[in-house]
Amino acid sequence: MRSYPLLIVILLIGFAIMSFNPVYKGVETENTAVTQGLADFKSKLERLKSDVYSFSEDKISLEELQKSLSSTRNSFKEIEFYVAYHYPEFTKTHLNAAPLFHIEAAGTSAYTLPPEGLQVLDELIFSDEAADEKEKIKEITIFLYNSYSSFYLSSVKNGLSKGNNKTLPLRIELIRMYSLGVTGFDTPGSLNISEEASHAFLGMKKYINNDIYFKNYNLQKANQILNNGIDYLSKNTDFETFDRIEFYKVYIQPLYQEFGSWDGNEDDLKEFSGWNVKNKNLFSSDFLDPYFYTLLKSNEDGADLRKLGKDIFYDQNLSENNKMSCATCHLPENAFTDLKPKSESNTEGKTVLRNAPSLYNAVFAKRFFYDLRAFYLEQQAEHVIYNEQEFNTSYESIIKKLKTKPEYKKAFKTAFKDGKITKENFSKALSSYVASLYSFESDFDRFMRNEKEISDDAKKGYNLFMGKANCATCHFAPHFSGLVPPFFNENESEVLGITKKPISQKPLELDGDPGRINSPVKKENSWIYENSFKTTTVRNIALTKPYFHNGAFNTLEEVLDFYNEGGGEGLGLKMKNQTLPADKLNLTQTEIKQIIAFLNSLTDISKTKEK
Repeated sequence: MRSYPLLIVILLIGFAIMSFNPVYKGVETENTAVTQGLADFKSKLERLKSDVYSFSEDKISLEELQKSLSSTRNSFKEIEFYVAYHYPEFTKTHLNAAPLFHIEAAGTSAYTLPPEGLQVLDELIFSDEAADEKEKIKEITIFLYNSYSSFYLSSVKNGLSKGNNKTLPLRIELIRMYSLGVTGFDTPGSLNISEEASHAFLGMKKYINNDIYFKNYNLQKANQILNNGIDYLSKNTDFETFDRIEFYKVYIQPLYQEFGSWDGNEDDLKEFSGWNVKNKNLFSSDFLDPYFYTLLKSNEDGADLRKLGKDIFYDQNLSENNKMSCATCHLPENAFTDLKPKSESNTEGKTVLRNAPSLYNAVFAKRFFYDLRAFYLEQQAEHVIYNEQEFNTSYESIIKKLKTKPEYKKAFKTAFKDGKITKENFSKALSSYVASLYSFESDFDRFMRNEKEISDDAKKGYNLFMGKANCATCHFAPHFSGLVPPFFNENESEVLGITKKPISQKPLELDGDPGRINSPVKKENSWIYENSFKTTTVRNIALTKPYFHNGAFNTLEEVLDFYNEGGGEGLGLKMKNQTLPADKLNLTQTEIKQIIAFLNSLTDISKTKEK
């Protein structure tokens, strides 16, 4: 555990508490359930701190400490919907951060910092190494207690940030519960998903029944679902057998839709989150707003612009050698991939650095490329245009070519009010087409919307994906990528220890691509990003072989065999910072086939057929 310089600690705590609050709108009467919940959490933290000291002195057992931590976490879960919504950065960074090293910006500098908070404690205290990590547990607990105490004192003195919006925090919490809670992401050591979800429901119940804002609403339906959900969770406590399909359809989605029908769903998150607040089902095509992820705005888009973007996408004459288009590496019949380990460059016999990912749902990302070097879809295209191995050209050259074509002159006049052929309009047109390639009409999406049935194997495979197989802790539902819920405003990359060849082919060697550490984003030039690559979506994965950034794995069976062994580290290869747990998953061949059945049910290339 690394020590924190005192100045950095003070700055980071102060910055976190005062950090951007997307929903502040002024003063209102405080909800007693929230204020009491905040005080209860502080009391539980005090008890946990005392128990950690007792454990370090061998005065209490590990089991007693685990119970103390669970009680503390349960208390937090009852107020998480409120604190994590109004203070997202503070919560994510200091209260409940993932147990991974991370980059923290401070002015023009960036620091590589160890993780802190409840998730880290859950992983440590419920591990076999807990007895050997007493000092580390103590240090993390003290830092957590001090961070929250500063926050709590500030809230008592200055009041909490509040807004007119009462229901969005509840709906965001439902997304969090389903995408991070029941997958085990939030409880990496205890896997105590049912009890914590139950307390999250209890916190919601207290909130809606103790706030004057809700007095004019008929709360009967919401209370009934919450009560039934709490009862269901008390009877279904096993992590591996927990039915994430039933839980979603019977409890999460009905509550999500019910809260969405109440007032107070103004889009306070428009500049902060990619989630569409008007959405009614997590598995619908409108769950995320594509325009949050592009420079293109919804009022600028339309059929004419999309048609122009499609023409640009397929035009080989825009490259320097007049032989390469976007479709050279992203073929629609292959879910916009090229089925090659690494795409061909503009030089015969040579390839580009990495495998071509699918463009389906590619717009739903805050960072682009495997090394996350681009921040916008438009910037992603720019890298391809200037890359010497690809288009090897410039915007100036492309615009000059377009201006010589009568058909483009006409198309730009139709698509834009100013009718001009410019770099900005070119980028908007291309973004419009790529942003239209969303894919949420798969058999599985329709099943989760109660529109059709899928096989029992696919259902079992989904529950394995969301549970035992640990897939959904990186490929987050419902997009099944590294776009992080519940705000969907950042992308994760992971260190998996990818091998040069499938693990059945010996000898085993790590792939030599250094990944994100070589990104031109200099503030991210940290050891934690060595061999780190973007977590892409598994939607349409049945059509997008070969797999991983190096295209070295030809079948889904090979991919799952690799994960089943715990990645590179689990295979015995030396890794600095593998973020994938090295523990073996112990999946049977039947379970692997079931997971593949689920993955196959995520296929949807209906957009390919559109004119």
